[in-house]
Amino acid sequence: MYLPQSYSVALLFMIGSMLCWGSWANTLKLCSGYRFQLFYWDYIIGLFAGTILWGGSLGTLGSMGPRFIQDVLAASPYALMAAAAGGVIFNVANILLVAAIEVAGMAVAFPLGIGLALIIGSISSYVLFPQGNPWLLFGGIALVVTAIVCDSLAYRERETGSKVDSWRGIAISLVSGILMGGFYPLVSKAMTGSNALGPYATALAFVCGVALCAIPVNYFFMKHPIDGGSRVSMHSYWVAPGSWHLAGIFGGIIWASGAILNFVASRVHFIGPAISYSIGQGATMVSACWGVFVWHEFRSPTPRIRCLLFWMFTCFLAGLSAIAIAPLFSY
Repeated sequence: MYLPQSYSVALLFMIGSMLCWGSWANTLKLCSGYRFQLFYWDYIIGLFAGTILWGGSLGTLGSMGPRFIQDVLAASPYALMAAAAGGVIFNVANILLVAAIEVAGMAVAFPLGIGLALIIGSISSYVLFPQGNPWLLFGGIALVVTAIVCDSLAYRERETGSKVDSWRGIAISLVSGILMGGFYPLVSKAMTGSNALGPYATALAFVCGVALCAIPVNYFFMKHPIDGGSRVSMHSYWVAPGSWHLAGIFGGIIWASGAILNFVASRVHFIGPAISYSIGQGATMVSACWGVFVWHEFRSPTPRIRCLLFWMFTCFLAGLSAIAIAPLFSY
């Protein structure tokens, strides 16, 4: 398998992860009228496609460990179960995140949900595998918290006077973030210890966990929609335009690409999972940029909203910069 041997290459992997994780949800925006529960079935197909694509390429090349298929076959049951359990937790969190995007938009759902996940996932990963300067790492996380507060205030300001249940999107995003922060330590556990999985094989076990969990969980949300819409039938999936199916699959490929780039970077000994995960979750800023500047989710913003959005982006950039240089100043 291929693993980066320098900080610059590992940083490129983490930045690529951030861009992928912050951009995949745009594919849902391309399917106007396609309920997120139906989109999710195509998304899972894309997760498998992306994982196999990377496993058959970078996961099979290089000389830093066993090849992709050999790695999967030689892994311990504990490692496979840990990665799959991470996929189960992620799946529930991600379904809630997609629902939050439907309700509140990308500029709100991502900063709240993924921002909270960054805090929980980074702290728990650092406790398990401490790497990097803790002052820079946790100082950066504190700036991210400030950015989350600014985004929440901007959202509240935007919905002033609206008859829409403005707190539904915030509530769903927060629950998603709490769960999303819990999957990464399990993934890290799967990649450490005796007969541990490599990052490419970990991604495959992880996606299997996502798929197995999605069958009952997504079906439940089809019958009991959390976004406030009507019940969803599988008939609507089979009659949906082909372009919608392709968009969902492409969204899954993009997310899987971000996950593998992140998992690979976390295995670089001077990076560690806490830093890799933290930079990857800079996806929050990327998605907020899409929501604000491309999808115009804050149309005709007031001066107060513009000020809050400015400080949101400023704090995110400063926080991510601090996290990025944390490996260079390790104790």
